[in-house]
Amino acid sequence: MKKELFEMFRSANDLSGEVILTRLTMAVVIACFIYISYRWSHDGSIYSKKFNVSLAALTVITTTVMIVIGNNLAMSLGMVGALSIVRFRTAIKDSRDTVYIFWTIVAGICCGAGDYLVAGLGSSFVFGILLLFGRIRNDSRILLIIRTARTNEAQVEALIFQHYSRKAVLRVQNTTETSVEFIYELSKRIFDKEKRGGRRITDEIYAMGNVEYVNIVTQNDDISS
Repeated sequence: MKKELFEMFRSANDLSGEVILTRLTMAVVIACFIYISYRWSHDGSIYSKKFNVSLAALTVITTTVMIVIGNNLAMSLGMVGALSIVRFRTAIKDSRDTVYIFWTIVAGICCGAGDYLVAGLGSSFVFGILLLFGRIRNDSRILLIIRTARTNEAQVEALIFQHYSRKAVLRVQNTTETSVEFIYELSKRIFDKEKRGGRRITDEIYAMGNVEYVNIVTQNDDISS
């Protein structure tokens, strides 16, 4: 038993240069797929070229780490300990970015282990899914922001209910001693239908008097903090 444990800890990576080059080449090929997929599924202000290049590089880096570790248990434990002190504080702008990060890591592990079939097939399926659904956006929400005198509070609530019934959801209501601010969320379809009908909610709100502003904000995936 002791001898087996000793052999497990001392086992070294004896890969030839040709095998190492093949694994790195496969990692580069899959990294190109990831780069293209990210570029096609992201556009506008949400696309980050630096992040895209980092994804491609991360695939090759992960493959290199796997080649170095090989089947050496002691080195793998040491690598886990070394990586545990790293803190990543980069803000994720899009939830899909997390998928791409995991994709690069998994693809790098597969290439580093020499399992090209899993790396290729898995990346092909992920590539297709992200290209098919990657352009789906949630841009169907409108925020209606109203700031007025507190004396108009009940009148604003009645007016919004009259226009949108229960289809306008009150998300935030901020009040001060003299003013009140409403933030309503409603679907873009309902808002556009009202505009086509010639009824403008802004005109009726300003007609009440003592209204500081009325803001209309469209929410979509390009707006991120």
